[in-house]
Amino acid sequence: MSAAPVEQPHGDRSLIAEANSIMDRLPGRRVEIIGGLILVTPSPDVAHSRALKKVTRPFEAAGLDENETEVHQAIGVWLPDGPEDYAIPDLCIVEADIEDHLIENNCYDPVVFRLVLEVTSSNWKADLRTKVTAYAQAKIPVYVIVDRKHQHLHVLTDPAGDDYTNHRIHAPGELVTLPDSLGAKVALDVEEILKAGQPKGD
Repeated sequence: MSAAPVEQPHGDRSLIAEANSIMDRLPGRRVEIIGGLILVTPSPDVAHSRALKKVTRPFEAAGLDENETEVHQAIGVWLPDGPEDYAIPDLCIVEADIEDHLIENNCYDPVVFRLVLEVTSSNWKADLRTKVTAYAQAKIPVYVIVDRKHQHLHVLTDPAGDDYTNHRIHAPGELVTLPDSLGAKVALDVEEILKAGQPKGD
């Protein structure tokens, strides 16, 4: 199954009301509004969870889940490209005062996000295209994609308009050092993370 966009609902119902209704009807699905469309993604598989756990550890080991910053999974970021747009990245590094920046629908101002990270599933096109634009427009400084489909790790930095000025693609065997703007030195082992994201038996 892949992520399915849903057209704007008819009548007076808002997109957020429709998105929340979908979540009620389909528990476990991730529902986001990006570019004015509702995006519904199936629940992640176990290999996705393994990759997410593996990629989270270096951030915590670097001390980014203490004092000035916190490491979270599935926290909503309010997006500037539409009146009701929001995304829910798999992982994020945020300022510790994030709760002071709640906007709506359990989503927070993008100004408190230092990094967002997605581990691809069947919705890999959204992570590699749609969300690049959305996160760049939100001026989130660092976007990392664990691309299980193509076995690469993408690091995007320096948002400008609807894209990132720097987009580097890393292969297994590389050790990737993330920007100092995170507040600590973080290096990601591409092979280790991608290997964790492969379903057993593949």
